[in-house]
Amino acid sequence: MVDDISSFFCNATSFYEVNLYHNNFTGTFPKCLANASSLSALDIQMNKLHGTLPDTFHRWYLLEALNVNGNQFEGLLPKSLSNCTNFVDLNLGNNQFEDTFPNWLQNLTELEILVLRGNKFGALPKAYIQNFQAMKILDDKVPDDWTYYIQTGISGSCSYNGETMSEPRYDDSVSVTIKGANTLFAKIPTVFVIIDLSKNNFEGNIPDVIIGELHGLKDLNLSHNRLVGHIPHSLGNLTNLESLDLSSNMLSGKIPSELTNLKFLEALNISQNQLVGSIPKGKQFDTFSNDSYLENMGLCGFPLSIQCNSGVPQQQYPPSEDKFGFGWKPVAIGYACGTVLGIGLGSCVFWIGKPEWLVIIFGGTTTRIKRRNRGNRRARRT
Repeated sequence: MVDDISSFFCNATSFYEVNLYHNNFTGTFPKCLANASSLSALDIQMNKLHGTLPDTFHRWYLLEALNVNGNQFEGLLPKSLSNCTNFVDLNLGNNQFEDTFPNWLQNLTELEILVLRGNKFGALPKAYIQNFQAMKILDDKVPDDWTYYIQTGISGSCSYNGETMSEPRYDDSVSVTIKGANTLFAKIPTVFVIIDLSKNNFEGNIPDVIIGELHGLKDLNLSHNRLVGHIPHSLGNLTNLESLDLSSNMLSGKIPSELTNLKFLEALNISQNQLVGSIPKGKQFDTFSNDSYLENMGLCGFPLSIQCNSGVPQQQYPPSEDKFGFGWKPVAIGYACGTVLGIGLGSCVFWIGKPEWLVIIFGGTTTRIKRRNRGNRRARRT
C-alpha cells in the first residue's frame, strides 16, 4: 500500500468524486485536490493526515460532501469553505481544529449532516443554526425509511471521444456516535439528519426556540461541552428524534415534560449534569434505565431508587450507627437487659437485706480501705 496520499492519485487530470476512507494514508492535504475545480465529493476520513486544510475551497463550487473525520488536521478552518454553499454532508469530526463556531455555516441551507465532534470549537451561537433549512422541513417526496440514501455529484450523461457516458451519483458515508455507539454508515439514509457537536469547548445555553424548529433531526449530540442553563422545552417539538445526548455538561433545572412527546426516542443520555426534580413519566421515558440519569444528585423518581415527595428527592438513608459500629438494636437490647437486672437486684436488697456476696463484691474493698486507714491513725498517735 502507498502511504503518501499525494503519490497515490495526483497524476489524474480531473476529479469528481474521491473516496479514500479507512486507509493508512499519511502526509498533508494533497495539493492536486486543493487545485481541483470539478470535485463534488471528498471522503478521506480515518487516515493519518495532518497539517491544515488549504484555503482554496473557492474553486470547489460543486462540492456537496466533505468528510475529513478521524485525522490529525489542526488550526483554523479555511474561510474559503464559505463558498461551498451546496454542502449536504460536512464532517470535520475528531481532528484538532481550534476555532470559533464557523459563521459561514449559516449559508449552508442544504446541510443535513453536520459533525464537529472532538475538536476545540468555541461558543455556540443561535443565528447560524437558524438557517439550516434542510433540517427543518421533512422531504415529502422521499419515504420515511432507510432504503433511500444521500447522494452527491452530478447525475446525467456526458460526451467523451464521441461516446455518451453516464455519471452516477456518489453515495456518501459517515461515521458518527449514535445511540451511544460509534457507527459507520457506508451509505447515509436520506432520512438521517444529524447534528453532532460533542467533545468541544462550546459554552452558553442551548438555543431554545431555534433548535426546536429542526423537525427533521434524527440524532442530536451536544455532550461533553460546557453548556449551562435549562434543557429547552422546544426539544419536545423534534418528534422525529431517535437519539438525544446532552451528557457531561452543566445543565440545571428540571427535565421538561415535553420530552415525553418524542415517541421515536430510543436513546437518552442526560447524565453528569446538575438536573433536579422528578423524572417525567410515560411513553418512552418508561423504557430508559438508570444510566440515562447518572450523577444528577437532584433527580428523583423512576427508574432511580430515590423517591420523590412533591417533586423533591427524598433520600433513603440507612439506620444511623455510632462511631463504634453499634446500631440501635444492640443498644436497645442492652438497655432492656440492664433495666431487668437492676430491678432484680433492688428487690433482693429490699426484701432480704444486703446479701453477703453483694457486700463482698461492691463493699468489701471499701471496708478494708477504711480499716487500714484507722490502723494508720492509731500508729501515728502512739
